[in-house]
Amino acid sequence: MTATALAGDTRKRGLGWGTAWTLARRGLDWKFRGLRLLVVCLVLGVAALAAIGTLTDAVRGELDQRGQAMLGGDVEVELAGRQAFAPEQAAFTRAGTLSIGARMRAMATVPGADGTAVPIELKAVDGAWPLYGRFTLADGRAVGAPDATTAWIAPGVAQRLGVSTGQPLKIGSATFRIGGVIADEPDRLGEGFGLGPTVIISRAGLDATDLVQPGAMARWKYRLRLPPTAQPQAVADALTRQFPNAGLELRTRDKASPGLDRFVSRMGQFLALVALAALLIAGIGIGNGVASYLEARRGAIATLKILGATGADIARIYLLQLGLATLLAIGLGLALGVAATPLIGLALKDLLPIPAGLVLAPGALALAALQGALIAATFAAPPLLRARAVPAMALMRGRLVPPRDGWRSRALAMGIGLTTIAAIAVAGAEQPWLAAGFLAAAGGVLALLAALGWALVWLAARLPRPRHPIARMALANLHRPGAQTGALVTALGFGMAAFVLLAGVQTSLDANIAARVPQQAPDYFVLDVPPAGLPAFERVVRGVAPAARIRTVPAMRGTIVAFGPADHMIRVADLVRIPDDAWALRGDRGLTFADALPEGNVLTAGRWWPAGYRGEPLVSVDEKLAQAIHLKLGDRITVSLLGVERSARVASFRRIDWDSYGFNYVLVFSPNALADAPYNLAATIELGKAQGNPAVSRAILSGLVRALPSSSVIEVGPVLAQARSLLGQMAVAIFAAASVAILAGMAVLAGAIAAARAQRHYDAVVLRVLGAGSGQLLVLVLAEQALLAVLLAGVALGLGTAGAWAVVTQLFDFAWLPGWGTILAVLGGALAVVMAMALGGSLGVLRTRPAQALREL
Repeated sequence: MTATALAGDTRKRGLGWGTAWTLARRGLDWKFRGLRLLVVCLVLGVAALAAIGTLTDAVRGELDQRGQAMLGGDVEVELAGRQAFAPEQAAFTRAGTLSIGARMRAMATVPGADGTAVPIELKAVDGAWPLYGRFTLADGRAVGAPDATTAWIAPGVAQRLGVSTGQPLKIGSATFRIGGVIADEPDRLGEGFGLGPTVIISRAGLDATDLVQPGAMARWKYRLRLPPTAQPQAVADALTRQFPNAGLELRTRDKASPGLDRFVSRMGQFLALVALAALLIAGIGIGNGVASYLEARRGAIATLKILGATGADIARIYLLQLGLATLLAIGLGLALGVAATPLIGLALKDLLPIPAGLVLAPGALALAALQGALIAATFAAPPLLRARAVPAMALMRGRLVPPRDGWRSRALAMGIGLTTIAAIAVAGAEQPWLAAGFLAAAGGVLALLAALGWALVWLAARLPRPRHPIARMALANLHRPGAQTGALVTALGFGMAAFVLLAGVQTSLDANIAARVPQQAPDYFVLDVPPAGLPAFERVVRGVAPAARIRTVPAMRGTIVAFGPADHMIRVADLVRIPDDAWALRGDRGLTFADALPEGNVLTAGRWWPAGYRGEPLVSVDEKLAQAIHLKLGDRITVSLLGVERSARVASFRRIDWDSYGFNYVLVFSPNALADAPYNLAATIELGKAQGNPAVSRAILSGLVRALPSSSVIEVGPVLAQARSLLGQMAVAIFAAASVAILAGMAVLAGAIAAARAQRHYDAVVLRVLGAGSGQLLVLVLAEQALLAVLLAGVALGLGTAGAWAVVTQLFDFAWLPGWGTILAVLGGALAVVMAMALGGSLGVLRTRPAQALREL
């Protein structure tokens, strides 16, 4: 098509989509030079959204698919400290096929060996187990419940005791033969956090151990396989109505692991919001990249307009080019996100149920693609509208006098786009207010940085001019027409704040876990110590470690069934939704009684009862629980203990030091409220100087097994190691999402540098003609970037520290213990990265040849 024909055709009716596509295709570099920043930013953001959405959907799908096997039935009824009464068990049997089991902590030893003992999770099952799923051993056999003299053991038991199949194993008063090593336990994930390796025996075997005594902390599980037409939730509701005061804890197959389900939902939402924030940041880079791309094609746009092309024609041509690059970037991002999911799953395999191999989640991928397209359209709209609206002659003069077109249409386009993106994110969130708050905070940070950029431009224009020419020009470059100060402030501020945030979170978590836990945690927890056996318990410990510190408290299990004013108590079973912070209302809790305020607790309201108190039964409540359920002093709390309800008046609220890793109870009763109920003692042992001595550890464990066979010991070290491992996996996921945000911030910085490159070329030519050397140009560029970076370092330190504080204290509920040396070092490293990127982006400017550049003007 000739220029004359094009001009004649466009004057008549403008360009159609077909002609626009021809011109767009001919003008497009198929290596996408000039649009690579758009591609990189979109790939990063879409890949993060696709990977997180796919992973979350995969885990939820796995939870739904494996719900029956994870729970061990369609409905599970759990009782703490007691077996079901005859009417209850009869009701369970009428509902469906019944499997009865129990779980408690115990000690395992090898008869006739050196006395080495291992704390275990003892699981007793009946002949109907498992109702769903397959239980397999390491030798490949699929088996069920063992006989009365056989035990299945976890690999950890075999390793620590040095035993194998066929050898004897003593638990309590009974001796079993090891029948095999556990390979796959179908309902293991639904059992929750374990405090030792598992040993599975039969119910008859459990009776032979003599471990189940009044007050023992055994949890009885009644699992039901329902007829195909029965609805699990309807059966659970019917049982709750039939036995409202029995303290039944019910779960259904669609909520096989409520805690895990909540964790997956919240972590998935948090990571998705972080990824969306990264995509929004990348959008700034997209806008800069598009502006730079259109700036480089200023002459072609002006020529088309002189030949008669309308603003709509210009928009069509470049919209097609940008659309093609966007489609390519979204496709690459989706592919990268799907490919990354198995790697993330491998890193989190011990934390979440994740299917092996590639996982496709069409809904999550479609949402990631939609949000990527909306981000691209939203941030590409302003430069496209600017190119469309500016007259041809203004485009020709633009390098000397940048055009000042209206901003309302661009603001309207961005406002509509951002509102749509936020609405989609909030509508799809399980906690809309949390999502809205997160996006509002992200928008507030961006607005703050944008306002800071404007303020820097305003201030730079009014500051006194330095005498040194380099300093004077560096200051002038911050407020000159066409300066990219605003974009650079956003990029630098976000990038450095993200580095500070990560450093603050990492150092604070390390300080909490690596430093505080070993100093404060006891070495052992001992459960089910009979009150009459306390002297024997102390003799065993003192005989091995005379300086050991021993604490004991009465311990029993019960369920909170009602709370509130005496004349208007609320039944927990009637709550439609339990508040997030009222976790103590879910299932059974540890209960205790005491004459004195427990160690590590601080009274925040009310009064403690005097020693030997014999009046109305009283209870002291954790202040956080009280706030969550709007409890007031003088209200009442009712608990179900061994199937019997007991009520007490709220006398005080306490702040609990959960970091003490000692005995921390949400409810502490006056002794006259619970002392007549069957109970055992729980104890902690702190070895002091003997800590870490293997001989002392073996002697204590073996001595307790001989003296108190019904008691069980929890070794704190392995439990903390497991907790650190799980927390480390969470940190991996958070770090991965934050890394995407950091990369997006770096891409924004690169985009800002690219957008300013044309103006810098022009400046370099003028300065070269005036006699400036390459060294002076380099110093000028570095001085401008250094001035911005130093000014923003303080802002980044404040924003990043505030964000890290919120993550550590509000999300993880840990103490704020930052490592300021590390944080400042990371901030210094971020400044070095900024200067390196500025230098790299300026090398092309330094190689500018004045003669060639002047001929191109």
